[in-house]
This record gives sequence, C-alpha cells and structure tokens, in this order.
Amino acid sequence: MSKVVGVRFRGRGKVYEFDAGHFVLKKGDKVVILTDDGPTIGSVVEEPQERGMKNLKHPLKKIFRLAVKEEIERYEEGCALEDEIYSYCNLRIKERNLPMFLVSVERLFDGSKIVIYFTADGRVDFRKLLKDLVGKFRTRIEMRQIGVRQEAGMVGGIGTCGRSLCCASFLEDFAPVTIKMAKGQNISLNPSKISGMCGRLMCCLTYEHEYYERTRKGLPGVGKKVVTELGEGKIVRQNVLKGTLNVVLESGDTVEVEAKDLGNNVVRKRNKNNRKRG
Repeated sequence: MSKVVGVRFRGRGKVYEFDAGHFVLKKGDKVVILTDDGPTIGSVVEEPQERGMKNLKHPLKKIFRLAVKEEIERYEEGCALEDEIYSYCNLRIKERNLPMFLVSVERLFDGSKIVIYFTADGRVDFRKLLKDLVGKFRTRIEMRQIGVRQEAGMVGGIGTCGRSLCCASFLEDFAPVTIKMAKGQNISLNPSKISGMCGRLMCCLTYEHEYYERTRKGLPGVGKKVVTELGEGKIVRQNVLKGTLNVVLESGDTVEVEAKDLGNNVVRKRNKNNRKRG
C-alpha cells in the first residue's frame, strides 16, 4: 500500500499525485518536488490516502521533503515576479501589435529560466519581444506556443456539466475527438452543445465511444426493415444506452421497441437473381 497525496504547482491547474512516503501531510502544506527542471514547490490540496499499487497507472514520484520557511518565501516572491512578468509581457505584446495571446508565465524555482506560454493562429516573430523581456528581467526566457486545448487545461474553468474541466483536473493526454463520435452517440450536432471552452470538440465525447461502438454492433442498423408486433416498419434511430429502436411503421406512426424483442424479425433484402420467375 502507498500513501498517495495530491499536489498542485500553481494556484490553479491540474492536481498531480505523488507518493507521500513517511511524511505526515495536510492540506495547505508546501512540499519540495524534484522534477526534470529541478526542484520546485507545490501545495498539498488532497491529503494522503492509502491506495494499492495495482490501482496506480504508473509508479509515482516521491515527495522529497517539506519546504522550509526560506523556500516558501522564495516561492511566494517567485509567484509575485510571475505576475509582474505577465503584466509587462502583455503590455509589450499590445504595443508591438503581435498576433498572439498570452496564457501563462512560469518561473523555475531556482530562477534559472522563465517560460512564457502563448497561443497564436500561426507562427509569430517574437524576437523583439524576447529582447524586451531579457533586457528587463536579465534571465533566460523561453517562449512556448501551445494549442487552445492546452490553454484551457492551464487556465481551467467549469464545463457545461458543472464540474471542473477534465483537461485541468485529471486528463494526462489529449485523445483525438471527431464529429463521428458525437453522431454515434446521438448527440445534437449544435456546436454550442458539443464544444468545450477551448472551442474544440469536448474531450468527454471519447469516454463512451468504445462502448457505443461495441454495443451498436449487436443492434440492427438504421434503415433496416423489421417486423414488430404492430406491423412492419423501418428503423430510424438506435437508442444504444436503452437497447431500443425507433421504428416508423407503414402507417406512419413511430414506435419504440426493445431490440431484444425483435429477435430475427429483420427483413432481408432479396437478391435480384433469386426472385421468383413469373
């Protein structure tokens, strides 16, 4: 069993899981984490919980140690500097009329580098902007262009479901999402209904796609003719979750029938070569 703790590295954004080890942690504690970019400070937002190793997707990194007072002060100073860099960078972008949107600023804990995240429709010549920033803050600066889905994950927000955006809370990878997934789930194709805050198709359309694909294979397809208790008709809709079919009868009425009740009552098309000779 491992004690898993949830840590967030910024005031908002995704919560990452770490092995708490022997540390006794509570919400609000500041901890030191060793990352590929060096040590950094994170805040405990989910207290340690016992969890079996089999329930973990991948081995967890361990909490290095609790942050000391001097490190917390340096971390808070860094956060204040990020706000200053953001304001200055945004001002220079507007003054230079650059076709880009500033998303976030991240300063490494040791102060060795500042990463500036932005979105843009195409390539942007930000060399003069970079010169302004280096001249002002006297440190290494990296400009990193991201997509709108990554932007939503960094900024966060509330989805149409009323919960925190998936990309900002638990999603680790962005799976491809297609309009076919929405069609297969009988969801309205109104863009406002199936688009997330990023303007792209909602990531949650992928969650049940595999189930719909698998279940639909056991149902007669739309357009097939079937025989119901009320007569012959044509299937116009599959209700996958309910296991039912909407059938338009020859009378023009529409009825909903259980797919399992149809059995083998699907009318097969006759082959022209097998027609009876007159």
